[in-house]
Amino acid sequence: MRTFRRRLTLIMMSLVGISMLAAGVTMAQVYKDSHIRALKENMAREILLLESTFDFLPMDSAEASDYYTAKARELEDVTDSRVTFIMRDGTVVGDSEMTSAEMDNHAHREEIESSVRDKIGSAIRYSETIGEDMLYVAHGVTSANGNFDGFIRLSMSLAAVGQEMNKGWYYMGGGLMILFLVAAFVSFRVAAGLTRPLEKITRVANRISRLEYDARVDLYRRDEIGQLGAAINGMADSLQQQLKVIRDNEELMESVLANMTGGIIMIDSSGNIALLNRVAEKIMHVSSDQIQGKSYQVLKRNYELLKFVEEGITRQEFLREERTIYNPEERILQLDAVPMFEDDDSYKGLLVHLQDVTEIRRLERMRSEFVANVSHELKTPIAAVKGFAETLLAGGVADKETERSFLQIIHDEGERLNRLIGDILELSKIESKRAPLEYAPVHLKDLFDNIIEMLGSSAAKKHISLNHYIPEHLFMEGDEDRLRQIFVNLLSNAISYTQEGGKVRIDCEITGTPDEEKITITINDTGIGIPKKDLPRIFERFYRVDKARSRSSGGTGLGLSIVKHLVELHRGTIRVESKIGEGSSFILELPIMQHTSEAGSI
Repeated sequence: MRTFRRRLTLIMMSLVGISMLAAGVTMAQVYKDSHIRALKENMAREILLLESTFDFLPMDSAEASDYYTAKARELEDVTDSRVTFIMRDGTVVGDSEMTSAEMDNHAHREEIESSVRDKIGSAIRYSETIGEDMLYVAHGVTSANGNFDGFIRLSMSLAAVGQEMNKGWYYMGGGLMILFLVAAFVSFRVAAGLTRPLEKITRVANRISRLEYDARVDLYRRDEIGQLGAAINGMADSLQQQLKVIRDNEELMESVLANMTGGIIMIDSSGNIALLNRVAEKIMHVSSDQIQGKSYQVLKRNYELLKFVEEGITRQEFLREERTIYNPEERILQLDAVPMFEDDDSYKGLLVHLQDVTEIRRLERMRSEFVANVSHELKTPIAAVKGFAETLLAGGVADKETERSFLQIIHDEGERLNRLIGDILELSKIESKRAPLEYAPVHLKDLFDNIIEMLGSSAAKKHISLNHYIPEHLFMEGDEDRLRQIFVNLLSNAISYTQEGGKVRIDCEITGTPDEEKITITINDTGIGIPKKDLPRIFERFYRVDKARSRSSGGTGLGLSIVKHLVELHRGTIRVESKIGEGSSFILELPIMQHTSEAGSI
């Protein structure tokens, strides 16, 4: 803007300077012409005055030439002009500067010829005689007495006029220079006044270009510059509003993408990854900063995904498939490919949706296995009941003792069937969360005293030592009936899988932090132990380590699954440690206090 101000100032000064120079030249020319015109008029009056007052001598007299020469010299002193007397035929008879004999015929001089036509003739030309520009004024004169018939010519050097002109130029130049300086100052001020608002507008425009959309032009003018400032402010308002809409939309899109349960990958028409959300990053174990803007070929670690993307780009139509990837763990992904097109049907890119269905498929498999296991578990006692009942109904058993044995089997299998159905219903109720837990302070020593009293006869039959070491003062908050159910199941299993003469021991200690204290309860037995390969699955429904022994003991295969669900509803954890032939330890961690807002329910 400084350059524009200087340029504008120079332009204005140039225009003023040219105008002033043109005016000065014009004024000088007018002054010169006016001055010469005045000289002509003055010299013409002097000639007319001489015509009426001069004593003309007859031209035919011998002393005429000397007379007119002398008179010319006298008149030169009076008029301060060169005086020449010329006959009609152009012969010079007297001159104040030269003798008439030395001078040429003047008949064809410009001033003589114009004097013949206009009576007063004039001319300006260079005089070879005196070496200067001269003004010549001539007038035809005929004396009253007839002694003289010719021309009187006055001439004057224009050097004096030049001196006057130079003097005029000096004064006029000084005045013009002062005016020029004033004009330069005014031009600078005018240029500054014009460019200063433009500088403000430029600064605001630069701030807007740096995304400072709250910048505004502070101008209150009604001219075009004011209109420009208002237009800039209007543009900034519009940009600010549009930016707010864009940011709101971006934040909304980012929020949607960040909180989606599925992964999103957007691939542009060039085959580069334009966008991916956090779920996609987690599924593929990549960072958006690492692969965004790069070719989709960087997905080669996820080979099945890469092939699916290539197929979607090639076919440019909706695709849906389930594929298994290993990166490094096995995952089952439901993949959807949606091609994107512009309004003119030109291909814009591909949108890929990734949904991790590993857990869903695992649950479906578990559900299928559960149905199969339930069917199998129900079929076994029903088949036994039906078989023995049919035998009895057919009358094929005459022995009362055998008949009683068959009826006992029918009764036992019915009891087993009843327990199985009861456990299935119990597990269903726990998983569907149809009844809330009722929390209350539980005195752990009393709880385990009652449980040991209830299971004492079963332990005594196998000569198993069943003891607990629970401090007298120890309380925890929980649902007492559900806690009893947990420990009865665990202790029943411990007694069932411990050989005669073994030991079952219950230990308890307070763990955790002062802000969140926990109770760790450990149930140790000296039983047969659990193989290492079976440890991760023992809490699954109907999973049995020793199926024959479990069935012979009357177990349903659902006890540990029920225990795990009840422990988790108490916001606790359960794990198992075991060695074959040495026994097992079930370790439970339960919070001493339950937070109402976080308490589980069944």
